[in-house]
Amino acid sequence: MTFGGPAPSGAPLTSTATLDGSRHGFLTTDAPAVDSGRTFAVGAWVRPAEDDRPMTVLSQDTASGTAYALALEAPGDAAASWSFALGDAKVTGGAPEAGEWAYLLGVYDTETGYAQLFVNGHEVGTKAEAAPVRADGAFQIGRIHGTHGYRQRWHGDIGDVRAYDRLVVPQEVTELAHRKPNLLGHWSFSTADDGTTPENEGGSPLRLAAGASIYRGPDDSCIPELDPDCPWQPYPLVGDGHLALDGAGGHAVLDTPAVDTGDSFTLGVVARIEEDEATRPMTVLSQAGEHTDAFKLRYDPAEFAWQLVMPERDEAGAPEKVVSQVTRPDGSSGHGTRLAVVYDDATDTVKLFADGYTNADATAHVPDGWTSTGPLQVGRARTADGWGEYLKGEVDEVQAYAGALRDDDVLGLGWETDPCLC
Repeated sequence: MTFGGPAPSGAPLTSTATLDGSRHGFLTTDAPAVDSGRTFAVGAWVRPAEDDRPMTVLSQDTASGTAYALALEAPGDAAASWSFALGDAKVTGGAPEAGEWAYLLGVYDTETGYAQLFVNGHEVGTKAEAAPVRADGAFQIGRIHGTHGYRQRWHGDIGDVRAYDRLVVPQEVTELAHRKPNLLGHWSFSTADDGTTPENEGGSPLRLAAGASIYRGPDDSCIPELDPDCPWQPYPLVGDGHLALDGAGGHAVLDTPAVDTGDSFTLGVVARIEEDEATRPMTVLSQAGEHTDAFKLRYDPAEFAWQLVMPERDEAGAPEKVVSQVTRPDGSSGHGTRLAVVYDDATDTVKLFADGYTNADATAHVPDGWTSTGPLQVGRARTADGWGEYLKGEVDEVQAYAGALRDDDVLGLGWETDPCLC
C-alpha cells in the first residue's frame, strides 16, 4: 500500500491510501478501534479499482473471525452492492462502480438493536436486527479475517476512515458525504467583443453565431417617463444584458464541453420564450457526444413544459430519459424561468429544477452517465439532419459546475452572483 493517493474532489480530505489488492496491501492496529458491543459507527471514503469480486473496506477481528465489516459484495449471479455486516446480520445496498468514489457509513444502535448502512449520505438496503458482538482483536483496513486467514483484500483507494463510539445522526451523515461542487464557468451575457461574450472570471468565452447578439436594455439617457419621444424598451432578464437568439440559426458555442457528463454536474440557465413564439420544440442548452446529445434542455409546447432529454447511450436513436417541468415558456411572471439540471452520479439521479424547485415528474434514475466530447451549445441541439431546434428567445446566466448542487443551493442559481456552496 502507498500513502498520498487521490482524494474525491470537493471533499475535505486531501489524500488517501492506495491498496493494491495483494496480501501486503492493508493497514491495521494492534487494538480495536471501537467497542462493537455497544452503539458505534464506522465509515470511510472509498474508490474501488474493480467491482467484480468481494473486497473489504474495514473490519474488526475477533478470536475466531470478524465482529463487523464494511465491504463490497460481488455475487456471481447479481449486481455488486455495498454491505455492512455485524455478527450474523448484514445490510446491503447501493451500486459500486470501479473508479467511482463513495462514502460509506455503517451504524449499530443498541437501543433499537438495528444495523444500518448509508451510502453517499443516503440510507440504503433494509436495516437489519443484529446482536452486539464484542471484539478485542485488531482493526483492519483493506482485509477481513476468515476461517483460513485474511481474505477479500481491497484494491483501490480508502481515506478518512472514522470510528465513532456513538450514533451518527442523518444530518451528520449528509455532511460527511458532501462534496462541494466546483464552478467551471459563468456567462452573464452583459458584453460582447469581436463575436464573443466573456466568462465572468476570465475563462473561455462563448462564440456568437450570426443571429445571436447581446441585448443591453434601455439607454439611461432616454427615459420614456420623461421624454414621450423615447420608445419603451424592456430590461434584460438579469443584470446588464442577456443573449438574444433569432430562432433561425442564432446560437452561442463553447470551444470545449462545459461539464463532464459522465460524472456529477450542475447546469443553470435563465430562459424566456414569448408565448406566441412557442410553436415548436426549442433547445436552450445541449452538449453532444459523437452520435447524439448527452443532454438537451428544451421547451416542448406540446407538453407545455421545459424538458430535459438524456439518451442512455451515445448512439443515434438510443432510449432516452425525459423529465419535465410544466410552466409557461416566458416564465411564471413573464420574465423568464430559472432552470437547473443536477446530475448526481453517486445516487444515479438527475433532477430538473424550475425557479429553484423540482418534483417527482422532474426526477429520473440514470444509472450510467456517459462522457460527451462535444462543446456546449446555447440555443440549438443535434437533430437527424444536423443542427436544429434553434431557440427564438432570450438566455441569461449560464452556470456550469463539476458536482451536484444540493437542493437548497439550486435556489441561488440564475443570478450574476454565484451561490454560496457551504
